[in-house]
Formats: sequence, structure tokens, C-alpha cells
Amino acid sequence: PLLKHHSILNNFSANVKNCHSQAMAERVSLSSMLAKSQNELPAKRMKDSYLEVHLPLGSEPQLREKYLTYHNTVRFGRILEDLDSLAVLISYSHTYNSELKRSPLSIVTALVDKIDMRQHVIYPDCDIKFTGHVTWVGKSSIEAKIHMSQYRDGAYASVLDATFVMVARDPGNKRAAFVNPLKPEGPEEERLFQEGEANKSRRVELSTASLLKVAPTQEERTVVHGLFLNTLDTNTVSFRSRVLPPSSVWMEDAKLKGLEICHPQERNIFNRIFGGFLMRKAYELGWANACSYGGCRPSLVAVDDILFQKPVEIGSLLMLSSQVCYTQGTYIQVRVHSEVFDPLTRQHNTTNIFHFTFTSDRDVPNIMPKTYGGEPVQTGNSKKNLKNQIYIHVSKFLSK
Repeated sequence: PLLKHHSILNNFSANVKNCHSQAMAERVSLSSMLAKSQNELPAKRMKDSYLEVHLPLGSEPQLREKYLTYHNTVRFGRILEDLDSLAVLISYSHTYNSELKRSPLSIVTALVDKIDMRQHVIYPDCDIKFTGHVTWVGKSSIEAKIHMSQYRDGAYASVLDATFVMVARDPGNKRAAFVNPLKPEGPEEERLFQEGEANKSRRVELSTASLLKVAPTQEERTVVHGLFLNTLDTNTVSFRSRVLPPSSVWMEDAKLKGLEICHPQERNIFNRIFGGFLMRKAYELGWANACSYGGCRPSLVAVDDILFQKPVEIGSLLMLSSQVCYTQGTYIQVRVHSEVFDPLTRQHNTTNIFHFTFTSDRDVPNIMPKTYGGEPVQTGNSKKNLKNQIYIHVSKFLSK
């Protein structure tokens, strides 16, 4: 009986692989439907991609169970999964062609530009509404903005605003493919489109200004050197003898790691791991690290600069590493690095980098780099992110 059961499982696994291979072969055959240039495609309006989706947490208790935390709040990792799925759906709505039975495009998430929280609490017993549409388009890239609100006390209240950048690929997900141009209508849509252009320029500027690519400025060097000098032992005046200042934590002691085995259950239509799943796992690890560091349950302020560098294959060993990189007052900046490990070649390849900003209900310890190398670079980059998020966060809550 055991051998028979094993044989059935093997046959089932082989059938699943064959079905997927057949599906991918069918998708590749759609390549002839791709546009040779963007000029061949009709311009679309923003309302062509507009979608409204309801998440009935208040009226469907069985669905609520999937989103519920132990502390009777909503699992934000699940919300990230929903946002990612909706961004893909919005992008397909923009590129929809009524003359085709199937879209030849493979649309994937390239970047989560930012997610700004409008309020800290998401109630588990109130319905949620997502609305969104395309706001900017390049030749093969699409910016989609999504607004999330929750029904409470007889009205919908804003919860968050999210900006995703998607890219269109050919049916085999091998190379870039053209998408329909976007035609703004009216002053408000023109403003959104210009904001999308500015976002693109900002992303290019930030990528070139990263401390991982260029030398730090004089101000940044002064800050890093000041942190280093503050930790030197005045009795020995040795670079090897370091003293931790009061109310501080070494960066090397503010890490939390995790491992995920990537099962087929979490795959997308391209037989790779769903990006929303990766975001959920990274967020939950980052939240746990911020919780451990601050000594209390933190609230999310913002998500920004989630970069999808490489796809994660089924069966991969996904290694997640979170690091508290910068703190200021009650704010905590956490960076999560994900990589896949190949046990046969012993190689590690980075797949994603995530940045989360949390706030605590009390002042948290200062984070101190112990080395003069990689840690100060992470601190410098995270300091820039955190200062920007603090300004946005304070401005929004003061305007309420």
C-alpha cells in the first residue's frame, strides 16, 4: 500500500509538471500577437483600468479568519498580497484587447515604490474597499496607484495609498513587451501623469545616489565617523576596543533571520513564487524584528523601495535577513534582504530588498554600527529613508 501511495504521488507530480509545461508552451505561442512598437497600440484612458474591489471582512467571518492576528487586528502581510494581485489586475485591464481571447503579455511586479499609511489600525470586523487605476505608462512599464479604505461608523475612511511599478514581458517572460500608451484627460489626470514622470526621475536619481554605488558625501562621512568615535574606548584609544553608548544597541545584535521552502502552493501562472507571498514573509519578519527591538508591538508607517531583482523559483530555499538600520525617537527603519540558496552549487543570489518604517509607542534605543564598512552604508541609506518618512508621517497626521 505504501509503494502504491508513493507511485500515485509520483504520477500526480509528473502530471502537474506536464500540465504546467503545456500551459507555458501555449503561452509562448502567443508571441505573434505582441505589438512590434508602441505606436501600434491604441492609447488608453485612466478610467479604462479603474477597478474597485471589496474585501468583506465585516460580513464574512470565515474570510476574516484568514486575515486575523492573535491580537485581533488585520495581518498586514495579507493586505500586501492583495495589493500586489490588484496591481497586476489593473495593469492587465489597461492592456486589455477585446479582439484577443488571451493576453500575450506577462505582467510582473518590478517595484513597490511606496505604501503610505493613513491610519495605524485596520479593523478585522469592518469591510475594506480597494480602488485603483493606471497613472503613468512608459514603453513597457506601468505605474498603478491603489487606495484602500475601510467602512466604519457609516462611512469609508482612508487607510493607505500604494504605488506599484509593473513591467510587461513577452509570453515566456524573457524580454520586455510594449504596452498601450496612456492619455490623461483633464487637469487632475495630467497631474497624476506628471507625478508619475517625477517618480520615475526620482527613482533614477536615488539609484545613482545610493551609498552602494557612490562614495558618501562629506556630511555623511562626518556622521559615520562621529558614530565611530563615540564608541571608542577612551582608556585604550584603540580601534579594536569599542564601548557601547548608553541606550544603544549594536547593529549586529539587531538582526532576525528566517528560512522559507518555496512550495508550489505559492506559485504564480509563470510557475514562480508569487511576489505578494514574498512581501508578506518579509514584512512579518521585519515587524517581528522591530517588535523585538522596541520591546512592544510597532505600527507600520510606510513601505518603500521594495525592489524585485530576480524571480524566485519553485523549490528554492529562500533566506530572509532583517536588520534594524536606523532609529530616531520612536521610529525604527528595518531593511529585509532576501536571497535564494542553491545547496548544490552553494551559491547565494539576492532576489529582493525591502524597506519598512515602523513607529513604537515609546522611544527606542539608538542603533550603532560596530564596523566601519557595510553597517554604516546601511545606516546612511536608512537614515535618508527614515527622515523622509517621518516628515510625511507627521505631516499627514497633523493635517487630520
